[in-house]
Amino acid sequence: MDGYGLRPLAGGHSGETFLAEAAGERTVVRIYAERGRARGPEAPHVDAAVLGLVRGLLPVPEVLDVRRPDATTGAPGLLVTSFVPGERLDLLLPGLDETSRAAVGRSVGVVLGRLAMMPLPRPGLFVDGDLRVEPLPAGDLVDFVEAHRPGSALEQWADAAYDGLLQVADAAQQLLDAVRRTCLVHSDLNPKNLLVDPRTLAVTGVLDWEFAHAGMPVTDLGNLLRFDRDPAFAGAVLATYTEHVADAPDDVLDLARAADLYALVDLAARRTDNPVAERAHRRLAAIAASGDLHAED
Repeated sequence: MDGYGLRPLAGGHSGETFLAEAAGERTVVRIYAERGRARGPEAPHVDAAVLGLVRGLLPVPEVLDVRRPDATTGAPGLLVTSFVPGERLDLLLPGLDETSRAAVGRSVGVVLGRLAMMPLPRPGLFVDGDLRVEPLPAGDLVDFVEAHRPGSALEQWADAAYDGLLQVADAAQQLLDAVRRTCLVHSDLNPKNLLVDPRTLAVTGVLDWEFAHAGMPVTDLGNLLRFDRDPAFAGAVLATYTEHVADAPDDVLDLARAADLYALVDLAARRTDNPVAERAHRRLAAIAASGDLHAED
């Protein structure tokens, strides 16, 4: 795409996000090709609407243009946003000292808290630019695990390991049954999708909202702390989240780990897709073997 003034942005696995430069201005162009097209023709408008919903409350880019796919010409959908400055947190975090890791953890905790306090009336997936919600598929976490086994990497698990996973899923579901409130969920809130000012350590951008939905307030906390468990960073995130979320219970980290099982199972079932899926597979195997939601591989 270089010949058209577009350069792929690093950090994602979709290969559909590009940096555009013209007349000294930089914008970000999301082309809804293979992966984006699979979400349906309304995907660009859903993403634009979510950005509009949170803008002013969270640091997100401004929507400059949005287009549905054109069935006549075959042109894919398109979303153009402003360029947000900052350094990706996954690149910045390893080089920070303990004090700075705690400081950036507090900044991220504020973002998590604001998300968790954006109430929505019912859980589900956004289906159009009005953010109408379609109910999530029926079933609980055990059903989700069972549905993801056939034909996936989980089918290769020994019976004992798989039975251990089912027991963990059942225990996690019992925890999640206590979660009554629904909020806006980013659902891919990991350091790769967070931009940070390296001087002030403030979050400057929350990116890649393609998995956003209405769900549980603990989901994004579990996603963020899935792999990033450094005590200074994770402790600051958790403390700040708890401070900002009015109904955060004492066992909020247990709930967050339980909620994150959905994503871990989905990723682990596709372990050969990318390095994150492979790492999720190892983490899920450790959890199943130990029966501990907090287990590390």
